[in-house]
Amino acid sequence: MSERCLLEKVFALCARRGIIIPTAEIYGGLSGFFEYGPVGLRIKQKLLNLWRKWFVDPYDNIVEIEGSIVLPEKVFEASGHLEKFVDPITQCKKCGTIYRADHLIEELLGANVEGKSEEELTKIMRENNLRCPKCKGELSDVKVFNLMLKTNISPVVGNIAYLRPETAQNIFINFRRLYTACRLKLPCGIAQIGFSFRNEISPRQFLIRLRGFTQAEIELFYDPENEECKLEEISDVKLPILTREEQIKGTYKVNEFTPKELIEKKIAFSKWQVYYLAREFLFFTQELKIPKDRIRIRHLLPEETAHYSKGNFDVEIYYDGEIGWREVVGNAYRTDYDLSRHSEFSNEDLSVDVDNRKIIPHVTEPSFGIDRILLALLMLNYHDKNEDRQWCWLSLPIKLSPYIAGVFPLVSKDDLPRKAREIYEMLKEEFGKDVFYDEKGSIGRRYARADEIGVPFCITIDYQTLEDNTVTLRSRDTREQVRVKVEELKDVIRNLCKG
Repeated sequence: MSERCLLEKVFALCARRGIIIPTAEIYGGLSGFFEYGPVGLRIKQKLLNLWRKWFVDPYDNIVEIEGSIVLPEKVFEASGHLEKFVDPITQCKKCGTIYRADHLIEELLGANVEGKSEEELTKIMRENNLRCPKCKGELSDVKVFNLMLKTNISPVVGNIAYLRPETAQNIFINFRRLYTACRLKLPCGIAQIGFSFRNEISPRQFLIRLRGFTQAEIELFYDPENEECKLEEISDVKLPILTREEQIKGTYKVNEFTPKELIEKKIAFSKWQVYYLAREFLFFTQELKIPKDRIRIRHLLPEETAHYSKGNFDVEIYYDGEIGWREVVGNAYRTDYDLSRHSEFSNEDLSVDVDNRKIIPHVTEPSFGIDRILLALLMLNYHDKNEDRQWCWLSLPIKLSPYIAGVFPLVSKDDLPRKAREIYEMLKEEFGKDVFYDEKGSIGRRYARADEIGVPFCITIDYQTLEDNTVTLRSRDTREQVRVKVEELKDVIRNLCKG
């Protein structure tokens, strides 16, 4: 299968089966926005449930909130987003097409120029005589464009607000109230899952670069003089780190470091940040079954690091030859930047008392891009049709499959549908909507439909069922079929789901 068409094939599967569909598709779509159909939503919800299981539920000191997606302008003045949340753009003087300048240079010259100023980018374009890829027209000088989506609240002109570009600011502006109301104590975390919006200049590559996307974030607050982070819990984990030195040399060799080594060698400065890097690596490799050779942790260069951060590490996944490595988790050591700024701009005291000291807590932030993670799972588990199977299929981990099993009568006659419905209702009592019923079309076509969306097991009720009360249980991955007694079916499926 050609690597170049893998993304197109996954997109086609998602559209055909209603997994993920373009927003306002009947009106030509809305660039940078997509919607999850029933199957896609079930996969996404299971991914989010696993995220909570790993990063929220085990910790008594982490609470979860749901904040407003619209926030007043003052919030983003304090956070620095009004001034610094910008991308460089250039426009063709002939056809009017707008490009993100650093991405255009990277595509045409293969050079990484992220973080360079507008003047530097303009100079590179002129020295290399870069032209518009569409019409070969002349490109304008580079200027910056703020990525936040702006709106007005109420009929009052000038009452400006923005759709949040990250979920983090809800947490910072509510920190003092939540700290008191929930009787929190440092170190403590506030988690949030929700929509964020960025007015991307050129959305592309399906779920890779979106204007509306789902984040799952944690802001972990702690005393910088006493982090109280138990690194021994993850001391044996070896993390694949792409250091700044390797990037500067241009070798891009990934080296393994333990969490302790990252701190001792002063590659990272926050123990909590290193703790989360290890948990993330285990989450992706053990829970989501991402191959280890498809994951790396890149230490961002100073010019790439966000204005609020003392150091960023991106967990990156290699999708394929066309997309390459892409960030799926951003880890920022935000220090006390956000709380200090909001304290200054709001004139509210956001400090807490620790051992008779008033401190502004430091913050480490793991921020997960849920849509990109989901796309990686779809692409890495996509299999094209071949001689053995005349349809494409998804080998999703069972925990992420939209349904555990489908229940099928072999044919729609001779009392088989009645028996199949009886078995379906029995399984529903145990597994709820993780099982579904289908009697439309040939049994082969029903197997194909189940394989396409990643259903691991199919249960077929046939004429032998009416004789001995056994069913055929089919495996998605091997296509092997075995007979199982109906009274043992729930236990067999439960054990298969546990591995």
